[in-house]
Amino acid sequence: MSDLTTTLRERAYRIRRFALRMGEVQGQGYIGQALGWADVLAVAYRHALNLRPDDPEWEGRDRFLLSHGHYAIAAYAALIEAGTIPESELETYGSDDSRLPMSGMATYTPGMEISGGSLGHGLPIAVGMALGLRHKQNPAFVYNSMSDGELDEGSTWEAALGAAHHGLGNLICLVDINNQQADGPSSKVLGFEPLADKWAAFGWFVQRVDGNDLPAVLQAFDAARAHTEAQPRVILFDTLMGKGVPFLEKREKNHFIRVDPPEWQQALQILDQSHTVGALA
Repeated sequence: MSDLTTTLRERAYRIRRFALRMGEVQGQGYIGQALGWADVLAVAYRHALNLRPDDPEWEGRDRFLLSHGHYAIAAYAALIEAGTIPESELETYGSDDSRLPMSGMATYTPGMEISGGSLGHGLPIAVGMALGLRHKQNPAFVYNSMSDGELDEGSTWEAALGAAHHGLGNLICLVDINNQQADGPSSKVLGFEPLADKWAAFGWFVQRVDGNDLPAVLQAFDAARAHTEAQPRVILFDTLMGKGVPFLEKREKNHFIRVDPPEWQQALQILDQSHTVGALA
C-alpha cells in the first residue's frame, strides 16, 4: 500500500468517526450515506481539491457543491477532518444556532458552497459556476456531489446536456450509486442503467469505479482532472451504505438511520477495531 493510500485510508476513517459522533448527538441521521461516501470525500478533500482550509472564501479554490444536501453530516465530517470547521463544533450538530444544520446550507457553514437538498439543483448550479469561472479565466474546478436519486430529475439531464454543449472541462460530477432513496431502491424507483452509456451519450468523459476502493477512487479523481478534452467529466461511484459498520451495512432500509443509544458506541468500537486491524495488516 502506498503512503498516499495509507494516509487517505486514515482520513476516511476519521470522516466516518466524526459522522458517527454527530449522529450520536441527535440519535439519528443520514449515517448510511456518510459511511458509504467517506472514501470519496477523503480523496476529494485531502488530495484532489485545491483548497485553503483556513480561507474557505479564497477565490482560487476549487468549488465542491453538495447537491444532495441530506449528506451534510458527511460533508461536515470532511470539513472537520480538513480543518475548516473546529472539531469542538461537532457536538452542536443539528442544534439550534449551530453552524451544522441537518441539511447543508451555505449561509450557515464555512466551506459549504450551496444550500442543497432539493434534488436535481446542484448540477445546474455547477454548470453556471463552471461557465462563470471560465469567463473569468479562473482555472479552478467545480465538483458536483450528487446522489443516484437525483438521476430521476429532468433538471439533472438538462444540465448534463448544457455542460457538454459548452465543453466544460472544468466540471467534474461525482455520483453516489448506493441504490437507495427514500422510496426504496433507486434502480426500482426509476431504472437508470446502462448509466455509463447514458452519460457518454450526453457527451461526458465517464468512469465507473467501486467508491469504497480507495486506490480506484484516487485513480479516478486523477484521471478526471488530467483528461485533456474540452468536455465535462463524471465519476460514477458504486458504494455500500453503512460501509465499515456491518450491522448498519445489513439493514434493509438505511436511508435515514435511527439506532438505540448503546448502538452508537458499538458502531464506533467496531469502526475502531476494524481500522486497527487494517493498520496492522
